[in-house]
Amino acid sequence: MLQGNKLNLSIVIPVFNEDRYLEKLFDQLKKFFNKDDIEIIIIDDGSTDNSHIIIENFKTKKDFKFNFSCIKLNTNSGKGKALQKGIKKANGKYILLQDADLELDIKDSKEMYDMICNNQEIKCIFGSRYLSGKLKKNNYFFNNLVGKINSLIFNIFFSQSLSDVHCGLKILHHDVIKKIKLSINDFGIEIDLASQVVRNNFFIYEYGVSYYFRTKEQGKKITWLDGLKSFYYLLKVRFFDNTLSTNLSILFSSIYMAYVGSHFGMGLGNTLFIIIFFIGGSILGIHFKLVSSSLIFIFIYIGSLFGKGNGTTLSVLLFFVLGLYLSRKLKKNYSSNNFFKNLL
Repeated sequence: MLQGNKLNLSIVIPVFNEDRYLEKLFDQLKKFFNKDDIEIIIIDDGSTDNSHIIIENFKTKKDFKFNFSCIKLNTNSGKGKALQKGIKKANGKYILLQDADLELDIKDSKEMYDMICNNQEIKCIFGSRYLSGKLKKNNYFFNNLVGKINSLIFNIFFSQSLSDVHCGLKILHHDVIKKIKLSINDFGIEIDLASQVVRNNFFIYEYGVSYYFRTKEQGKKITWLDGLKSFYYLLKVRFFDNTLSTNLSILFSSIYMAYVGSHFGMGLGNTLFIIIFFIGGSILGIHFKLVSSSLIFIFIYIGSLFGKGNGTTLSVLLFFVLGLYLSRKLKKNYSSNNFFKNLL
């Protein structure tokens, strides 16, 4: 990447059996991105229709200024794998990820590109199909519901406020790209990418885009099974793809929060509270490392020494809130210190 060339933008487009849309896609690319400081990288992900023939024919034309190249994968490996291949070849200052099926408008891609170029503080913009005041066509309730639920879970897990984590239109500065290492090969790549951007402390801006949903008959490839797999990927990127210190924090905070839950209810209700607080503790452990978690636990234990019955429950809650507040203040005051950052 960035090998001393003048390219300002690389547009990475995975393609799998999209022969009915490619001509229009190319026309739109020529309309909005026809400059010599832009490169278009198509990744033919093992297409079995005429997609590769159309792509090869396009390479022979001389009616565009941008650089154009194609990566041919012999077998279908998944959207994530195709994007990984394209990103490795990209040389631009900015990398724009664009789907080939025209569900998302190329005009919106151009608007996002102009926006990130005109503001040097912005390193990452995600398109959002839910923020838009633009045209939208989507009559698939289940897909829409799963997308919103996944975005909500992602926000809880990563303390974000994204409206559409699954949108395929994204633009990132090279500084972001070089910090991440993608590993998911299918549609879970969107979750993988978003989680790594957040982990590397880059702020994600969102931009409302148009959306024209395709039916299965029109070539829609994502299915309900991909929706279910996305829940697995959310758990994977949040609870398994962590450092050892973070995983220890998750375990520790889950245990002491289960202890908090044991002060609520009786019988089956008490068991339910323990489970709920255990889950809450696993999320808490993501944001607080061992030292700050220990501080929270100490306050909880002190609270458990006061009162009886409901009085003890109230005391535990009050001391938990106090410990949480002090831990957050501690993290904020020492977040710039690398030594304390890894402990708090």
